[in-house]
Amino acid sequence: MSAEPAPTPRRPDIVLVDGRSGSGKTELARAMVAQKPELQLVRMDDLYPGWDGLEAGSRHVHDYVIAASVRRWQRWDWADGAPAEWHVLDPARPVLVEGCGALSRANRALAAWAVWVELDEPTRRARVRARDGDSWADRWDDWAAQEEAFIARENPRELADTVVDGNEIS
Repeated sequence: MSAEPAPTPRRPDIVLVDGRSGSGKTELARAMVAQKPELQLVRMDDLYPGWDGLEAGSRHVHDYVIAASVRRWQRWDWADGAPAEWHVLDPARPVLVEGCGALSRANRALAAWAVWVELDEPTRRARVRARDGDSWADRWDDWAAQEEAFIARENPRELADTVVDGNEIS
């Protein structure tokens, strides 16, 4: 009879910030880094492998940033539509991962703290339009469908230690 492997302990130096597009998670993460400059910020927008990459981005965070012995992430070159250089994270500094898909069950099981940013769809859409113009308009519905599938499966709001109202983030 073999013993069950010991569960991997939570990493006390990992924080996850998740929410839907335009909810304010990027601004919240920036504010957190401003308060705690030792945090290394990993933006999922920098590593999603294309517009259909939410699930792959979430797995990438788990496999390479959270669960790996050498924490790193690979940048996605949006202009070339291809993987780019790897970034190795300093093992002596804590990591804040920000982006939709950060707060999966697998990622939460290993992270010390998790935040969900909540905001209504019309306000989120208006924020994205103000930030990115109409460059995102043709992608909104496809990306939102990926967010909905992720949320239905992982229930990140319930996994969060804290739920933040995106209206309170400026």
